[in-house]
This record gives sequence, structure tokens and C-alpha cells, in this order.
Amino acid sequence: MLGPMWLFPLLAAVVAFAFAISLGRRFLERRRPYQLVWMLALAMFGLATLAVVAGVIDGWSRFTFDVYWALGAVLNVPFLAAGEVLLLVRRPWVPWAVAVVLVFLTAYTLSVLQAAEVAASALAEQLPSGKEVFGDGSPAHRLPQLISIPSYVILLVGTVWSAWGMRGRPELRDRFVGTVLIAVGATVVAGGASFSAAGALIGFIATLLVGIALMYGGFLRASRPAVAAPSAQPEPVR
Repeated sequence: MLGPMWLFPLLAAVVAFAFAISLGRRFLERRRPYQLVWMLALAMFGLATLAVVAGVIDGWSRFTFDVYWALGAVLNVPFLAAGEVLLLVRRPWVPWAVAVVLVFLTAYTLSVLQAAEVAASALAEQLPSGKEVFGDGSPAHRLPQLISIPSYVILLVGTVWSAWGMRGRPELRDRFVGTVLIAVGATVVAGGASFSAAGALIGFIATLLVGIALMYGGFLRASRPAVAAPSAQPEPVR
């Protein structure tokens, strides 16, 4: 049953890279910093998912698990949240502050993983748990709790705030629906952490594919040109 399961994370990676390419094109056209940061986040998601593909097909190694853990479990969400902050807060100093935070989080994550000890026996599982690989409560195991969870809260609050500001405006209906789909997709992906912790490969892979598909669909819906609101027609003269 698990033989062809690698096809599903591979499909999720293809969707993620297509999403990243779309964001990259928009960045080249409009030069909006949030598009660049989201492009990097989706590229990270794609690489992390390819690590899952490699782990399912040929077994996990220290390298593939580090790629999956760093880019998927830890850094992906703060980059998404940073893009949301850049979208909502248009101040000249914000991109610089966000860049400093992201560089720090990336450097900290990589340094912690480099120093982490790994239980080789745990890598023999179909879907290794960070708790078993790095040890319960170790710095590497705590990285998602320290970085990803607060970042997810920022991302969720930002997307809900964006959707709330567009409610009741027919000309922004596509953006409203797209923003809601992005928030739901990010929540589905985040929910995959529970399957990962339990070593439930099928549930984890399903959340990857469904979540990224919802996010990409939401992006495409939100990217549709806004329809001008119909102007009020003057009452006929009686």
C-alpha cells in the first residue's frame, strides 16, 4: 500500500514549485517584497517535500531529515508570516527589519541542527518523528515550537485581518475567497505536524497535498483582477 505513496508528496512539491514560479514572475513584474519572501517560502516547501519523497523511496538519512526539518517544519512558516507582515505593513523600514529577523532565524536553525545529535535507529521509520530523531525536549526538537507556532499565529491573524477588511465588498470577492483559502490551506499544512509526530505517513502526506493545493488555489483566486463596483444608477425623473 505504501509503495506508490511517494507520488503524492512529489505532486505536492510540483504544486509548490509552480506556486513559487508564479510568485517569482509577479515579483519581477511588481517588485513587491512580500512576493519575494513568499516565493522563498514555497521553494522551501517544495524542497522539504522532495526530502519526504526521498525518505519514502529510499529511506531517511541525516541529510534528508535535516532538509525536511529545517525547511518544512521550522523555516517555512516564518517566511510565510513575514510575507504577510510585508503585505499588511507598508513602511520603508519594515522590509529591513523582516530581513534581519529571517536571517537570524535561518542562521539559528541551521546552527542548532548542525550541533544536534541524531538517533540513527529513528531514521529507519517510514516517517521519523523529530522527538525520536533529536530527543524529546532537545533544542532541535523544540525548534518548531519556538519558531513555527508563533509564526503561524502571525500568519493566521494577518490573513484573517486581510479577509475581514474585504468583507461586504463585491468587487473584492475573489480576493476575499482567495485569502480565506490561503488561510485554510496553511492551517491544513500546519495540522500535518500532528500526523508527523505520530508517524502517520498517509495522513501527513495528505495534509501536504491538500494544504498546498488550497493555498495555490487561493492565490490564483485572489490574483484575479478586481471587478469595479457597480455605480449607483440615478433615479428616473418623474
